[in-house]
Amino acid sequence: MAKADILLVEDDSDVRLILEHILLTELYRVTTADCVAEARSMLARQSYDLVICDVHLPDGSGLRIADEAKAAGLAVLVVTAHGLTLKPGDLAQYDYLLKPVRVSELVVAMESALAKRQGESKVVRFPAEP
Repeated sequence: MAKADILLVEDDSDVRLILEHILLTELYRVTTADCVAEARSMLARQSYDLVICDVHLPDGSGLRIADEAKAAGLAVLVVTAHGLTLKPGDLAQYDYLLKPVRVSELVVAMESALAKRQGESKVVRFPAEP
């Protein structure tokens, strides 16, 4: 049984195929888009639990998709290879990963984003010092 429905928005076909393979291996249902327009169309037609989107897309910023998905109550995870070239604070309001993405980091970030959406997020506090 699939864990969740994910919209993966990534314009680099090689990266998109690798990420899609990882998600399918982890038993997620995956729909892919390669630009802002296609992602918007997919969001209008189908319900998703999580949107994973690249920042730089051929027809605009993936952050617009992230904002629209967040406004609709969806979990969002942003991935980018340009994290160091963005203005400070551009990614502060998002859960994000810098490329190249490690499989273990991706899985943990997705599970965390989905848990937050479902209200299952837990705060882990360090023990008080003696």
